[in-house]
Amino acid sequence: MQKGKMKGNTKRGAELSFGSFGIKTLEEHWLTGRQIEAARQAITRYMKREGQVWIRIFPDKPVTKKPAEVRMGKGKGAPEYFVARISPGRILFEVEGVSLDIAREALRLGAQKLPVTTKFVVRRDFVEESI
Repeated sequence: MQKGKMKGNTKRGAELSFGSFGIKTLEEHWLTGRQIEAARQAITRYMKREGQVWIRIFPDKPVTKKPAEVRMGKGKGAPEYFVARISPGRILFEVEGVSLDIAREALRLGAQKLPVTTKFVVRRDFVEESI
């Protein structure tokens, strides 16, 4: 099958833009819309809907598939699902408005739902205020 190659690191989306914490991918993969949504639900559930979550990726590539036991020819199959192409270094999710411990655990739970290895990252100028 001609699925294409994903070589090299990401060209954009490698820095935190919105939140103070995030998860960064360390390998290339295709993430489906269902995987992204499962990770988002795990993150927001642990944060108890406090703070804010940004999803930095979008599944915009359709993956087609022909039905089972169909003869060759007669055109391309129908779109089966959509994927987001992910390269190493890409920020997947960002979080703001919660403490470091809550953000670390929430993003760890979200990363467990994804088929890629990830790394927890913190904004460079982040300083935790003692309340």
